Amino acid sequence: MAHMKRFAALLIISICNLLPLKKNKIFLFSYYGSSYGCSPKYITDYLLKEYSKGEFDIVWAFNDPKSEVYPNSIRKVKTMSLKYFYELCTSKVVITNYRTTDLFVKRKNQYYIQTWHSSLRLKQIEKDAEDVLPADYVQMAKRDSLKCDLLVSGCKYSTDIFRRSFWYDGEIFEHGTPRNDLLFRSDWQTRKAVKRRVEIPDEPRVLLYAPTFRKDNDLRVYDLNFSLLSEGLKNRFGGDWIILVKLHPHLMNKSDQLIYGSNVMDVTGYDDIQELLLIADVLISDYSSLMFDFSITKRPCFLYVPDIKEYTNQDRKLYFDLDELPFISAESNEILLDKVEQFDNRSYQENLTEFLTRVGSYEEGKAAEHVTRRLQEICFGKKRSELDEAV
Repeated sequence: MAHMKRFAALLIISICNLLPLKKNKIFLFSYYGSSYGCSPKYITDYLLKEYSKGEFDIVWAFNDPKSEVYPNSIRKVKTMSLKYFYELCTSKVVITNYRTTDLFVKRKNQYYIQTWHSSLRLKQIEKDAEDVLPADYVQMAKRDSLKCDLLVSGCKYSTDIFRRSFWYDGEIFEHGTPRNDLLFRSDWQTRKAVKRRVEIPDEPRVLLYAPTFRKDNDLRVYDLNFSLLSEGLKNRFGGDWIILVKLHPHLMNKSDQLIYGSNVMDVTGYDDIQELLLIADVLISDYSSLMFDFSITKRPCFLYVPDIKEYTNQDRKLYFDLDELPFISAESNEILLDKVEQFDNRSYQENLTEFLTRVGSYEEGKAAEHVTRRLQEICFGKKRSELDEAV
């Protein structure tokens, strides 16, 4: 059955690829159609805000395009539908944050922008982690890199990783990560609007606990003592606290198995992790790249890593030793609570500044603007300023 579906899809693609490209059409998807988020979302939001209606024909692919969480201002198609293949094959530009499969057969004059899904990462990726990645994924990644025209980078360190491990020798766009533009907007009104979307009160401070997954999807490692942690946060930073728990999307159907308290809320199903980072006063993570995104806010970040030895031996090797990072790590609840209550902000800020300088951050809050300028050149052959003058 799967073989027949693949054959049918490739037949549809071969027909649709004979149709004319629409020069102003941009096709986007995030995490294979599972969300409206990450950098493709923030590129889209910028296009909708800054460009006149109809200048760009924006199409998004979703697994459930009828979901009410997706905006009405964009055209939506269902992944793997006939319309999906038509829109994909006739779009001038394709933008995603993950690898594409063989069911994206890139045309000669199409342009493929790969935004990836982190500005920097702790876990090794792609060729650097080839010995622990599935062989079929590695082959898909290599083929995807051959299609790529532009790869977005958040810092010099990431550029070096991409050059070494991404099976890619094309242009790397060193202007920051579009999804991180939001984190430069720390004004109270923006944060208040996000809190309302998350459905939490304005007053309590927010701790976001956002760990990554383990390859066996075991939940036992997420054993934070939320009750004691709330007290520790109150003792050190003051105020009342609400704790948001955002597990990795791989664990979407298992997050309700964790034990939560009265001030703890499971937000694993919330679509946009960047909005959660924006409203967080403190982040606790582990090996997730979110720590690097969150560094833009300059707010405290702690790493809870009780399985550090097992993780590095069995899951992934790391690009940095934990003591090279500005973030404060702990291997037990007791140590974590002690480090929360002993948190020294002056030392933390100094370490954070030194680290961001060392990795060569490109983040300035204008990444989506830079990408959309490139889109003007790709789609219309002129820079926006030249188009404005012509009008």
